[in-house]
Amino acid sequence: MKVLSAVAWPYANGPRHIGHVAGFGVPSDVFSRYMRMAGHDVLMVSGTDEHGTPILVAADERGMTPMELADENNRIIVEDLVGLGLSYDLFTRTTTRSHYAVVQELFRAVHANGYMVEKATFGAISPSTGRTLPDRYIEGTCPICGATDARGDQCDTCGNQLDPTELVDPKSRINGETPEFVESQHFFLDLPALAGALSAWLDEREATGTWRTNVIRFSQGLLKDMKPRAMSRDIDWGIPIPVEGWSDQNSKRLYVWFDAVIGYLSASIEWARRIGDPERWREWWTPGAAEEQVSYYFQGKDNITFHSQIWPAELLGSMGKGDKGGEPSVFGELNLPTEVVASEFMTMEGKQFSSSRGVVIYVRDMLARYQPDALRYFISAAGPETQDSDFTWAEFVTRTNSELVAGWGNLVNRTAAMIAKNVGEIPPLGSTEPIDEEILAAVRGGFDTVGGLVEKHRQRQAITEAMRLVGEVNTYVSRTEPFKLKGEDQRERLLTILHVLAQCVSDLNLILSPFLPHASNRVDAVLGGDGTLTPMPRIEEVTDLDAGDLRLVGGEGMLPPVRDYPIITGDYSAFSRWESTPVRVGAPIAKPSGVFTKLDPEVVEQELARLRGDDE
Repeated sequence: MKVLSAVAWPYANGPRHIGHVAGFGVPSDVFSRYMRMAGHDVLMVSGTDEHGTPILVAADERGMTPMELADENNRIIVEDLVGLGLSYDLFTRTTTRSHYAVVQELFRAVHANGYMVEKATFGAISPSTGRTLPDRYIEGTCPICGATDARGDQCDTCGNQLDPTELVDPKSRINGETPEFVESQHFFLDLPALAGALSAWLDEREATGTWRTNVIRFSQGLLKDMKPRAMSRDIDWGIPIPVEGWSDQNSKRLYVWFDAVIGYLSASIEWARRIGDPERWREWWTPGAAEEQVSYYFQGKDNITFHSQIWPAELLGSMGKGDKGGEPSVFGELNLPTEVVASEFMTMEGKQFSSSRGVVIYVRDMLARYQPDALRYFISAAGPETQDSDFTWAEFVTRTNSELVAGWGNLVNRTAAMIAKNVGEIPPLGSTEPIDEEILAAVRGGFDTVGGLVEKHRQRQAITEAMRLVGEVNTYVSRTEPFKLKGEDQRERLLTILHVLAQCVSDLNLILSPFLPHASNRVDAVLGGDGTLTPMPRIEEVTDLDAGDLRLVGGEGMLPPVRDYPIITGDYSAFSRWESTPVRVGAPIAKPSGVFTKLDPEVVEQELARLRGDDE
């Protein structure tokens, strides 16, 4: 089966915090690693989203150009995501020539089919800078439900789409100004003409019963009041509009959210070109190009609109599948999402993450002070999968110490220590007793139960089940008491128990590897392996590609200059199979060192002091 893991594009106006990776990063990686181990052909793509007004604002504050800021933050984000172990086939960016060309080609197709209509509208302008304010940077009171924190594009309280001109008492999130609304000509995506096709697609998705209830209900709710949506902006930082009379207007660009979601397609195309097989992306995107194709889009709940409405509408429009008909683009027929996997929000110590207010811990800082798998474990076990969750330092320390260190880490260490002390290598399996067969069968069964839960995006249940099995094996040690078997007449029984323990730890290590890839390689080394059980991502420096076979309206001036940039990629062909694998009898086992680092309880107060800004 061809599995597209389409992972939300982190915005490059600054480093990402742990709330971001709780929504898009860790869940998508756990799923992708499992699906590879289950024998599926996974393509995991994403990149940094680098256009739009927030980049301009942040660049101004730093005294940099937008591209300089994007370059800086792109590299920070790339390094952070690799440090976290996210196994992208390609993590790229939206300022590449290839991406520009794909976006412009798709826009032309949607426009040619009649689903991109031109009309006058009122855009919000900052009185102090004269720049356009994006809809999401305007807040006010919702005219429908009265919520006071509605945004210019939608109200999260009632779920209705909005226009910033409809807000009561609108204010700029950037500086609190009251925006001015100035008439301007723009392109709008004709969502009403695509509403029927969108509704049919969502009904089909609901019938599968696989979507999270909150996501499918919210997505269907968007259909109730479909309006044309602006897809261009008065801004000079973004992708030029490939239409005669527009392409030479430096003050107008495509809306950042129009181009960002197309990144899933452009990244897949870039990946295929970089591996020397330019058409291979079609195996995941073109219906019928492979026997079975599925696509899963991972993000936070604030991006549902763009993935269950805007992106499917762009795809449908490019294929001519709305009320106006039309012809497919040069990309041909394209698959719509199989599922939009949206997580809820993670807060921190009971407050919303906010860099400006200091309620934040960046991924980079987290990885500098703690093991990456400790963060991955917390997100997997207590993340915002189907409801908002709260990251607290007290719970992070407790889960790390009581579950990772005292639970899984202790089982690995005591097993290796007993084998090292009594044999020095994994012993053969002798005569077994019912208690041995029961624990071996229980752990083997974990492949089906844990794998089934991960495949259905129930990762909290999955890791809870895996850790329950860890507890069962620790109970097996307590019941069999191998440390008391010292006589020669008890030797065979001791060796059998040690073999059973080695097999259980080996199987559990495979089961936990999608969640804890760094630790899985350390555990593999403890069990006599080479420490490369789980493939890891790497950073490569690459040179930008050209537009390929795509035509350019307006010539080279429609593309950014050729530049070098870092990508995340990896060779994931060596993933172990998702099944119980017999341990290698005779594999040397030395006295182990700890797999996980126990945290001092004082960490809690130290980190809370950092949040308060106390001097250390």
